[in-house]
Amino acid sequence: MTQQVTPSAPGATYPRHWEADVLLRDGGTAHVRPVSLADSDLLVSFYEEVSSQSKYYRFFAAMPRLSEREIKRFVDVDHRDRVALVLTVAERMIAIGQFERLPGTSGQGNVAEIAFLVQDKHHHRGIGQLLLEHLAQIGREVGVEKFVAEVLPDNVGMLQVFREAGYHVAGGFEEGVMHLEFSIDPTVTSLGVMQSREHRAEAASVERFFSARSVAIVGASRRLDTVGHRLVRNLVLGDYQGRVYVVNESADAVAGMPAYDSVSDIPDEVDIAVVAVPAEAVPDVILDCANKGVHGLVVISAGFAETGEEGRQRQRQLLRLCRTYGLRLIGPNALGIINTAYDYALNASLSPLMPPRGRAGFFSQSGALGIAILENVSRRGLGLSTFVSAGNRADVSGNDLLQYWEEDDATEVVLLYLESIGNPRKFSRIARRVSRRKPVIAVKSGRTTQGVPMGHAVRASEAGQNAVDAMFRQAGVIQVDTLDEMFDVAQLLAHQPLPRGNRVAIVGNSDALALIAADTAVARGLEVQTVGGLGPDANAEEFEKALDAAIDDPAVDAVLAVFIPPVNTTGSEVANVLAVVGEQSDKPVVSTFLAAEGIPELLRVPDVAGSTAGRGSVPSYGSPDSAVRALARAAEYAAWLARPEPEVVAPAEADQVRARTVVNRALATAPEGRELDDAELTELLAAYGIDLWQRIPVDSADTAVQAAEKLGWDVVLKATADHLRHRPDLAHVWRNIDNEEEMRDAWQTMHALIESRATAEFVVQRVAPAGVPVAVYGLEDPLFGPVVSFGVSGAFSELLGDCAFRIPPMNAHDAHEMVREIKASPLLFGYRGSEPVDAAALEALLLKVAQLKNDLPQVRTLDLSLVIVGLRGATLLTAAARVEPAVDARADWYARRMPTQVGETNPG
Repeated sequence: MTQQVTPSAPGATYPRHWEADVLLRDGGTAHVRPVSLADSDLLVSFYEEVSSQSKYYRFFAAMPRLSEREIKRFVDVDHRDRVALVLTVAERMIAIGQFERLPGTSGQGNVAEIAFLVQDKHHHRGIGQLLLEHLAQIGREVGVEKFVAEVLPDNVGMLQVFREAGYHVAGGFEEGVMHLEFSIDPTVTSLGVMQSREHRAEAASVERFFSARSVAIVGASRRLDTVGHRLVRNLVLGDYQGRVYVVNESADAVAGMPAYDSVSDIPDEVDIAVVAVPAEAVPDVILDCANKGVHGLVVISAGFAETGEEGRQRQRQLLRLCRTYGLRLIGPNALGIINTAYDYALNASLSPLMPPRGRAGFFSQSGALGIAILENVSRRGLGLSTFVSAGNRADVSGNDLLQYWEEDDATEVVLLYLESIGNPRKFSRIARRVSRRKPVIAVKSGRTTQGVPMGHAVRASEAGQNAVDAMFRQAGVIQVDTLDEMFDVAQLLAHQPLPRGNRVAIVGNSDALALIAADTAVARGLEVQTVGGLGPDANAEEFEKALDAAIDDPAVDAVLAVFIPPVNTTGSEVANVLAVVGEQSDKPVVSTFLAAEGIPELLRVPDVAGSTAGRGSVPSYGSPDSAVRALARAAEYAAWLARPEPEVVAPAEADQVRARTVVNRALATAPEGRELDDAELTELLAAYGIDLWQRIPVDSADTAVQAAEKLGWDVVLKATADHLRHRPDLAHVWRNIDNEEEMRDAWQTMHALIESRATAEFVVQRVAPAGVPVAVYGLEDPLFGPVVSFGVSGAFSELLGDCAFRIPPMNAHDAHEMVREIKASPLLFGYRGSEPVDAAALEALLLKVAQLKNDLPQVRTLDLSLVIVGLRGATLLTAAARVEPAVDARADWYARRMPTQVGETNPG
């Protein structure tokens, strides 16, 4: 349905990569693309719906209609010096933005004049800001450095767009017109503005589903065994307070409600439609819903990407139609959505079970697990605020839900069951922000296989699960291994305060269980302060005294109560004590109470907001080790939360222009990519303050002597070929060569030891200070974008997988933790009496590499394979780099956009 476009000016190549599906401020979708010669009629229709005042603001004169000359000037562009973007919904133009490079400005920073025109009925939807965002990105691409604009003083809306964009806008007033100008280099503020706009738009688009006041069920049926009938029944019996409409062209009524032939026939407004018709009929339903003005679709229907290639093509068509007509889509092959709020109670799902009201928002990619998840939640008494099971998640994804839950007052804990992550870079950016406000708990399936379920198509990752773990760790996401562990942690965080540290007291009437709990706590990194064995006959009063003493102890951060009832005792009195203590304590109290799992009725505190269990309710676990494990996860999150997050600061030596010049020169000679030579690599690293020690290739004893003389002796002769340099016997290295005789002896001896002399790649280099050899590696991953890894250099670290990973941008805490989390880290900090190395220098190097990789996606790999970290400083001896055209993992780097490869799993 997307309009076919052609290049404009003769010889101009249509820049298809500028096309993007975008979200507007109110959550609606639109399509932005370059203008084309075929847009003349579209432009005329658009202009007819623009008010006289808006036309005057644009042209500074009455302009009731456009002349042929003016129309041609709008649509006939070269996509370099004259650029124009149009914004469309339902194939109708609703806005146009353009810039034109001013002649004779090449010596003044390549200046272009920018202007916008938006139909009045689409004002206040953030369109001006969005067009500016995309035009600025295009400007940077084609070499524009500065935008200028002329705006009438009473055009408040346009002035606000420029001033709130986050750029450093300067301006003056002359002859009744405001003259504005600003550099379009991204700033911290402008990037923040983009992320804020993205956040508002995505949150608003999800909110439209949960706050729907009218729902149409398309495919509603009178047959009890059908999906359509279950949807009607679940919605009506779920206490939905809005209007329900059923659509079935073959019936007069369904469940006592009149049936309509189509959504368009419904006399009132419809907010969302829940679709349960055969897959081949879904496109007609979309067109019908678009005609009615429906905001969003929940497509329960199966038969899409999960079925194979034909289904994938059908899913592409489904998403393309939704994007064209401004609809958001949950699904297809979805279980549905649930909202438990009193005023918006909504069960638009296949689950007959409406979960109890609670504090947790749950996103699941698996429809098959959805009902089991809801049953588990209800059994535990945990409660949910909202629930989405997104199926193939062709459009709405976990990132969208994170944006919504960040501001949702009803949601205090976020739960994610993830089978694949389409855009880890964006997920990390959002989750890092959300985790500062409320805990995010995630289960990621396919950890060992990187398996992608049917219906989910994502780019393959080369970094693997280590990068996922690093991403979660950086973002403060509490990563757990199973759904049961997710609920264990959630019921603690939803009802109890966070621990201030990792010190735990154990109070119980079973010595055996208390000892099991203590052993598990130590294994999980907790510090056991006290183990209070009260004896099997301990009564409620003794429990209360022991609990009070533990809570009052300043050396205790959390309390675990273990209770097994004596014979002929129900334990209700002890339960009352636990409930009172748990409600009043400012430290978390958890229990193994009668081996119950969840929030038992006896341990619940009433909630004024109507949730199943209020704050202060004491969670119970089936075993002490489950309780301790949940406490350990909470303590780790609390420690992350207490850590101030320093800013990501570029190294003082960073010279992006110099580095980009190196990369661009290399790609100009080899567009498909190549390895950098030593001179290029040295210059690239020097642009970020990284000094690569000179090494001189040699092919004979004579050239080795000459190289050593050039370096001033005290040199090393070594073979650098991959098959030799990781040999544990170090037969490829000869150190401390001080004269010609020693060099010739070294050359002869090494040639006798090394069989593959012709491919050994010998070099001469100065001897580095003593220290620990480490390796730092940067990768542009097809899925994650930039990834940095670090480990002690050598085959053993590689074989054992002893590496730390992080996703740039990195801050000082990331580098600090990275150095210390590998198993071999004691080698850096005085192992067996050795001197500790200069860890600060190593951390600084990691930050420089991270900044380089964050700035330069064209650097495909950067391998600092031998860095000697000594008592003072870190010396880089061996490095290599390869440059290639940038992958698309950073498609939304400076201009927010929805997935462009429609029908594939949403990377948003």
